[in-house]
Amino acid sequence: MTTDFDELLECFHAYLERFDDTLVRDAVARIGWVMPARRLKPHPLACLRQLDRIAELAPANAKPLARLLAERRGELRWGQTYSEADFGKTFIDNYGWLEVFGTRGHFVNDEVAAGLLILGPDVVYPDHHHVAEEIYIPLTGGTEWRMGEGGFRTREAGEVIHHASDVSHAMRTGKEPLLALYIWRGGPLAAKSTITGTTVQGKD
Repeated sequence: MTTDFDELLECFHAYLERFDDTLVRDAVARIGWVMPARRLKPHPLACLRQLDRIAELAPANAKPLARLLAERRGELRWGQTYSEADFGKTFIDNYGWLEVFGTRGHFVNDEVAAGLLILGPDVVYPDHHHVAEEIYIPLTGGTEWRMGEGGFRTREAGEVIHHASDVSHAMRTGKEPLLALYIWRGGPLAAKSTITGTTVQGKD
């Protein structure tokens, strides 16, 4: 049985189109939004339990997307780049991503990959880097983000976070989960990141 995810792509696109940000506008304009669908089997993950709380936390402009994810979570193919051997069971049980479009997502795009990342509460996504340029937009607030040699900064929902090619970055959540929209471009779209940090939680 095939499932129609046109509403997901439309909702994702509609959220991005509202941004008055040069980087986001450029990225959105460069994406060909008419994409063939890819047939994928559902693949739920433990982190999806966070979606009900995420839908409550998301600001008004992100609620349609967050609610759609919560409602259709079991129909979607969620993924993980890492394993329990990489970061341990606690991280893996609180981490996952959905590629909306890209080389392995619900819609086919060989030029750009974009989707959504979930991190549960009290999780460190350690310092890592990759060739692809990355744009992040948190859809929930309160998560701390670090880039390069700098310290962690709290970022709110709707902020645009840009990681240039091979720039190290990390995230850590507090008492609430994170849902973040991401766009990858200009490099391998399914490459595993190079990890340079650890998952040990600690304050600067």
